[in-house]
Amino acid sequence: MSDLPIFNPLVLIGVGSSFAFSGLFYHLYKEKKDEMVKLKEIPKFIPDQHLVRILKASPHRKLQYVAVEGLVQADGETLTSQFVPRCFGVIQKIAVEEHWKVWNNITRTWNSRTTNRKETNNAVPFSLVEPGAYITDITVKVHSPLEASGWFLERVHCSVKHAQEGLVDVLLEGLSGERPMAQKETEELLRVGTTMTGFGEVVLEGGTGTTMRLQAPQDGRRYILVPTDYKGFIERHEGTANLWMRLTALFGITGASLLAGAVYSTMGKKDRRD
Repeated sequence: MSDLPIFNPLVLIGVGSSFAFSGLFYHLYKEKKDEMVKLKEIPKFIPDQHLVRILKASPHRKLQYVAVEGLVQADGETLTSQFVPRCFGVIQKIAVEEHWKVWNNITRTWNSRTTNRKETNNAVPFSLVEPGAYITDITVKVHSPLEASGWFLERVHCSVKHAQEGLVDVLLEGLSGERPMAQKETEELLRVGTTMTGFGEVVLEGGTGTTMRLQAPQDGRRYILVPTDYKGFIERHEGTANLWMRLTALFGITGASLLAGAVYSTMGKKDRRD
């Protein structure tokens, strides 16, 4: 009986792993779909008079958890890129790190190592303003953006300086088992004019003006900043959900095909023996 294809260990492994991956991807798909349902239930606004009126009519002049889409605008002076001309931002991160090769006596190979990483972070106050509104007094100040989740910095510069080895470096390499390879320098910015969507609590400052504040929600939900419009954010999640669904179908069909082929082959052999 063990000679029959359906009992072939490779077939069983193929069928089992295919159905297992199919189940995993379906679980990821369901999680993403549930997340999308919750995201679409979140009210979405732009910094305009409509949002101001809603806040004035709301208890305590605040909305607990909403999405606000707008353009990044510095409240005062902007940050200037150290490497790119006429490039301005409100959050800046500059990182310098060294890449070394280290000799491993056990494997007799050179291994890579990153060391001496130095990082400088700068930020200035900024707000979100209505897209297309060149002059407006309606703004949503973004409070403590570095505490928000989401990656919203754009890499505007990256340079790699390769080390030049001299006689002294070769001698030190032989003694220490280490040699410098390169120094990498990067700069990332949240640029002025970037379209950004923030998820959090919105409060009307002063209670009567047109200046609002986006801040971390007090009910424990995540404070999120993303460098895209609301539609693009939702479409990205839908794309991920569709990917999990396609992978669910692919591995499910693969497992079913392997199982059907094994059963068909088994029945064919049984008929020939009869």
